[in-house]
Amino acid sequence: MSGSSVPPEGGDGTHRQAGPRTDYAGAIYGSILAASVVATAGTTGEFPRLEAVVLLIVTGLVFWATHVYAQLAGERIHGQRWTLHQIRRIGTHEWSIVEAATLPAVAVALSALFDLSVNTGLWIALAVAVGQQVMWACLGAVRAGASHGLVVAEGVVNLALGLIIVAAKVVLKH
Repeated sequence: MSGSSVPPEGGDGTHRQAGPRTDYAGAIYGSILAASVVATAGTTGEFPRLEAVVLLIVTGLVFWATHVYAQLAGERIHGQRWTLHQIRRIGTHEWSIVEAATLPAVAVALSALFDLSVNTGLWIALAVAVGQQVMWACLGAVRAGASHGLVVAEGVVNLALGLIIVAAKVVLKH
């Protein structure tokens, strides 16, 4: 995830910022990833609900692991050795990628309780993914102290990105 970095550590191995940090970039990235998975799921025909749920979670986990590895590999290039503490720290920081895939997966799973088709469940999951993408972008901007105009701009840009994925789903006729 370019542009996202793990919270820095002080010289004594402690975090410079107290308390847990939300990785807004990871949450946005994970939301876009989930939307992309949903948009392409079932484009070649019927797609079982359970497979959609599993695909969302597994994709989130694989991309999380990939980001953890990429961060570790990047730090190794700078001469740092990997420690269990460092692996946990980076893994925790990047976990928002998996969290962002969870709510769309839950939407697909719960659509069965309302006797909705898998296709309808996928559309709901896509709406959830795009909605949370916009929310995370706006929250990240607010937390960074952005002006109201910039917060709105962040929301609009992320909505546009989400709508591109929605358009892809429409074009793929699913």
